[in-house]
Amino acid sequence: MSGSRNSDSDGAFVIEAVTVFDGERVLSDPADVYVKGSEIAQVGPSVDVDASVRRIDGQALTLLPGLLDCHTHSANDATEIALRFGVTTELDMNSMPSWMDDLRRESRERDDVADVRSASTGGTVRGGHPTYLMPADHIQHFPYIDDAAMAERFVVDRIAEGADWIKVFIEDGTVTGAGPIPMVTPEIVRAVVAAAHAHGRMVVAHATALAAARTAVSCGVDGLVHIFIDEPAPEDLLDEIAEKDVFVVATLATLGSLSARRSGEHLADDPRVAPFLPEEWRDNLRHTWARTDREFHLEVAMETVRRLHDRGARVLAGSDAVRVKAGPGTAHGVSLHDELVLLTRAGLTPTEALRAATSLAADTFSLNDRGRIQPGKQADLLLVRGRPDVEIDSTLDIHKVWRRGVELDRRPARVG
Repeated sequence: MSGSRNSDSDGAFVIEAVTVFDGERVLSDPADVYVKGSEIAQVGPSVDVDASVRRIDGQALTLLPGLLDCHTHSANDATEIALRFGVTTELDMNSMPSWMDDLRRESRERDDVADVRSASTGGTVRGGHPTYLMPADHIQHFPYIDDAAMAERFVVDRIAEGADWIKVFIEDGTVTGAGPIPMVTPEIVRAVVAAAHAHGRMVVAHATALAAARTAVSCGVDGLVHIFIDEPAPEDLLDEIAEKDVFVVATLATLGSLSARRSGEHLADDPRVAPFLPEEWRDNLRHTWARTDREFHLEVAMETVRRLHDRGARVLAGSDAVRVKAGPGTAHGVSLHDELVLLTRAGLTPTEALRAATSLAADTFSLNDRGRIQPGKQADLLLVRGRPDVEIDSTLDIHKVWRRGVELDRRPARVG
């Protein structure tokens, strides 16, 4: 699969009479959307374009901004697969420069892969999460933060690697099934937050357990990139998250896999998915990530999301898709659509779920050139059949995908 610019009028095209979700709302009337080069040029009831410009019939279709997955671990073929499913930007939450440098270069040079932004390597202590899940050659190069005095150097080094934000892991093994493991202290977290903010970077925290989330919020992180699943949320913590405007990337699809109660099997053989997804990834969807005998319930996490949403907290869409076999139950691109469905079951309206993967995501991560269908914005676009603002599952009824104005050659061709 590849993306190539149409030779007519330098790749300009207009999608006519299409229902437009502009990143905030569905426009009241069908509109024409004119794309020239890599940007959206005009949006309106009838755009004035040259007769030579390619025209695409948008009737019975909905045009969305390209989706942003707010929690991935991007490596190997991740960005290529993500784009097949309309995810035009992946926000990577832990990586090593040894592979992230190549992904960044590819995303700059190619239009047939999703863009990628990254935290680079997240902060942890020796023996802490996620090092026990990593190959030995990665562990020896992991940048540990053994005490608060090391926070400044950790942040400076991550920024030198190209980190767009800073991540810290606050994980004692309760949910991941690793048993009691070393964990960063509150003093380390506070020091990382202070250093990152001094260098103009926000801080996000991995926290799958209630106690870890409380530590993260009290230490001043900007976002939680999981919702906690081990216990129901107390009112005071929910209030603090909302009052401090801490955003939450719920990752319900992955938490369902962690609870061993919900895999992505329902997606693996979905005719909208199977032809575009390599067999190894379809197999990955069929498994779960449970690593502990303790029972966790996805419903607990979903209820926490509902209560946060009721308080006006920012809830973003993220899948936590990893590598094949490293994150069973998910697949890049595909699982973000599943996450949108789960968010609506947790109380968001379909329109709010769409915002969580478009304008709200772009605003939160300061990606001001995308996430909306407006003149001057980057032409990252997803054209689907039906009305996802009514039936959120329609986001998988994909008709066409564009990145930077280049249409993806999305022919069904099962790989593997």
